[in-house]
Amino acid sequence: MHRKSDQFLAVIALAALPAIASAQSTDASAAAAAPAPNLTGNVSVTTNYKFRGQDQDVLGRNDFAKTSWFKPAIQGGLDYVFGDSGFYVGNWNSSVNWLKGNSVEMDFYGGYKFKAGILDLDVGVYQYYYPGNTAGNTTEIYGGASWTDEKIGTFAGKYSWTVSKDYFNYAGHQGGSGLDGQNTGYLNLSYTKEIIPKVTFKTAVGYTFLSSDIRSLGFKSFFDYNVGASYDFGSGLSLAGSIQGATEQSAFNLVASPGFVVSGVPVGTTYFSPNKPRFILTLTKTL
Repeated sequence: MHRKSDQFLAVIALAALPAIASAQSTDASAAAAAPAPNLTGNVSVTTNYKFRGQDQDVLGRNDFAKTSWFKPAIQGGLDYVFGDSGFYVGNWNSSVNWLKGNSVEMDFYGGYKFKAGILDLDVGVYQYYYPGNTAGNTTEIYGGASWTDEKIGTFAGKYSWTVSKDYFNYAGHQGGSGLDGQNTGYLNLSYTKEIIPKVTFKTAVGYTFLSSDIRSLGFKSFFDYNVGASYDFGSGLSLAGSIQGATEQSAFNLVASPGFVVSGVPVGTTYFSPNKPRFILTLTKTL
């Protein structure tokens, strides 16, 4: 996607808004008991933005696929929690390049978190918005649960269900294909544990259940994976390294080079799959 630089800078400005902190007492014990701020923010730079195991920067020269492992992106967002009610809203943004005419992904979400016995539950709605090319717009509702033990770590699961007419333009619904991406589902399971002070291990696996209309085009439902660790430098700064990718690579192949034609037969055509595994570094500052 290609978008003007002022829109790109707007993403940075939004992500860099300072968090509204709670008032702090000069007494140490009072400060320790101070409530968390209602508004928090984050900004990141990454060597490659993958979403559910797939590269989000794929359009290169003449719209042929980029094959490089290094496809940097800048990202950031804000989250607001309504006191102790459990309700929250948020926005997250990233530079992207997979829809012609657009270079920014803007996500808007809201939900409700609550406890049920030993589980922390979370339900809500998530809107993916691509302002330069709305064919990719996708709406999902989600439900998740997590369980944490200080010694064992955190196990979490989340299911997202597409309620919009299309799933990231795979069905081509807005272009008049007559096909539907609705009811595509995504299940993600993850495990997180601080293995030594300041170093946290995380692994996750997901599965995308594509709608029957999308699968009729030759795409296949697939697994994605993410294995890595992060280091906490303090003051909200952390660095994460991970291997990310997805299965069914050939089902999502893009033409990287058209080659040439000999007697009407294409020769030397090369392909690239956005599902290809990559090692990714991400530097994040929470605000």
